[in-house]
Amino acid sequence: MGTQGLGITFLTLPLVVRAAAGGQWCYDSQDPKCGPSHWKELKATCGGDKQSPVNIDRRRLQRDAGLGDILFEGYDQAPPGKWRLANDGHTVMLSLASELASEHITISGGGLPGRYRALQLHFHWGSPAGNGSEHTLDGHQLPMELHIVHINVKYRTLAEAKGHPNGLAVLGFFFQVSETPNTNYNTIVAGLRNISHAGYSVDLASTFRLSTLLPHTGRLAGYYRYQGSLTTPDCSEVVVWTVFEEPVEIGREQLRAFVSTLHFPATGSTLLKMTNNFRPPQPLHNRKIFASRAATASGGSPHGGHHQLLSPLLLLALLGPFSPNP
Repeated sequence: MGTQGLGITFLTLPLVVRAAAGGQWCYDSQDPKCGPSHWKELKATCGGDKQSPVNIDRRRLQRDAGLGDILFEGYDQAPPGKWRLANDGHTVMLSLASELASEHITISGGGLPGRYRALQLHFHWGSPAGNGSEHTLDGHQLPMELHIVHINVKYRTLAEAKGHPNGLAVLGFFFQVSETPNTNYNTIVAGLRNISHAGYSVDLASTFRLSTLLPHTGRLAGYYRYQGSLTTPDCSEVVVWTVFEEPVEIGREQLRAFVSTLHFPATGSTLLKMTNNFRPPQPLHNRKIFASRAATASGGSPHGGHHQLLSPLLLLALLGPFSPNP
């Protein structure tokens, strides 16, 4: 989960990032010398005991009856203003925070310790040969993962929020591949070709309802909750994580667009495709992962009869990585 652009202002572009430069972090697909296993050398926090992502082992979850429905406010409305889609050198990021819209898109309830307003969303993906979610489910990695980053309304800046263990709340959604495209993602996928290089950004023609990017409202009651961190340096351990069971469907060609269109920052004359931009699962240590009332846990059926929700997702994971060939 990236930290760039988390403030109220938009990203400063162009953003120059050199993968192998001193003091800079990257992914192994860019250069193993500055990949995730070395992040703690740059930021000690990245070696902490509350790091994200993690593996969600459904046999070892703890049911929390207090984790009911999350209240999504403003998710069903297209806010005023414009949204900026950017290649920040690590991911594709859609900045949601603007003076007009930021106060109107919020989450609360569902055991969250406060009310949180949306700042940005971004994605993590794999390669033509492999999956790329950050969180894993029962040890299985899924094709892609969406993170929607929110800041506690008590805090005005990212720096202030990072001083509190409940400063940020991030919603995580897995993707599964469908043979038909998800038309709700057309605007984002179409914008990718305009931001193929690191530092490029484009204002989308119009905003849209964030709810269209998510699973059906009736399927959002099943989720997992734990205390963790940002999944990119500085890896601040200030995130209340909510990872949803129900996957988002995305077309095979749409996923291919993420894998094949974007590039990491150039290092010299080398231009690498932006692939495998995920951090591997981190040790859980003494943390617990809690299951909502409607989530699948303990290897049995959840309350509320949603025990079939994950079957396509797990089937996809068991069948192996995404292949770009039809």
